[in-house]
Amino acid sequence: MSTSGTLIPPITLKQKILEPILFPPASVNKEKLYRKIQDETILITGASFGIGEELACLLAPSGAQLVLVARTKEKLERVAETVRSLGGKAHVFALDLCDEMSVRVFLEDLRHAGLQPHIFVNNAGKSIRRSVFKSLDRHHDFTRTMQLNYFAPVQIMLDLIPVMAQRGQIINISSLAVALLPAPGWAAYLASKAAFDQWLRSVSPELESKNINSSSLYFPLVRTRMIEPTRSYRNIPAMSPENAARWIANAILHEGKRYYPWWSWILIVSGNILRPVWEAILSFQMKRKPFR
Repeated sequence: MSTSGTLIPPITLKQKILEPILFPPASVNKEKLYRKIQDETILITGASFGIGEELACLLAPSGAQLVLVARTKEKLERVAETVRSLGGKAHVFALDLCDEMSVRVFLEDLRHAGLQPHIFVNNAGKSIRRSVFKSLDRHHDFTRTMQLNYFAPVQIMLDLIPVMAQRGQIINISSLAVALLPAPGWAAYLASKAAFDQWLRSVSPELESKNINSSSLYFPLVRTRMIEPTRSYRNIPAMSPENAARWIANAILHEGKRYYPWWSWILIVSGNILRPVWEAILSFQMKRKPFR
C-alpha cells in the first residue's frame, strides 16, 4: 500500500517465478496483533517510503499511536494521511537522523508531546556501494553511514530505555549481508550495520532483565528505491516491502529473537567453511577486473 510514488525497479519474469519460493509470503494474525498494540506508541524510523511506509499502513487499523520519522515532511504527511484514513493515529517528525542535535531535539519534543514509545522499529538506513579506492577522499561516506546506521539508533535507545523498562520492544531491521562473508564495495554499509547489530546483541541480556525484548530481522534484498542505483540488483530476486512489513509485524507479535530467510543457513554455513576459497576468488577477480 504505497503512497510515496517512489521509483522501484521493474519486476522481471525470473523474479516473478523465484520470489515466492525464496521469500514465501508471511501471514499475520491481525486480530491478535492489533489487540496487542492498540494502546501502544510505536516509533518507526525511515517511515516515508518502502518498508517503513508499508509497516505504518499495516499497523494503522490497530489504533496505535504511530510516531513516523524521516527527512522529508511532505512524504511523511502523505503516509500519515493514509494511516489516518485507515483508522490510525500518526505523528510526523521530519528530521535528519545523521544530525545528533536534531535527534536530541526530536527526543525532547516526544516527551513534551506526551509520546512514550514502548516499541521502536529501527528501520532507517543508508547504503553505499563504492570501491575503497574511490573513497580515499570521501571520509564522509563512512561517517554518514555510521551516524545513521549506528550512532542514531544508539542515541535513541539510550533515551528510550527508561521509558521502555518493564514493557518494551526493539525491532532492528538488519541485513542478511551482516551474517555473510563481506564483499568488496560494501565496507561502509556493512561495518555500520554490523556495529548496531553487535551493540544490540551485547545489551540484550541486560535489557531483557528489565522486560525489554529485542528482535533482529536479517533481510535479504528488499525492492525499495535504495537498490535502484545498483544496476546489478535490478534483475535479482528481492523481497517486497509489503512482505518485509509482515515479517516485522510478526516480530512485534511473537517477540522472536532473530529472523532469517529459510535458505540463509546454506550461505552462512558454506561461507564459513569455504571462506579461504571465497577470499581467494575475490582477490583474483579484483586483480583481473577491478571493482567499479
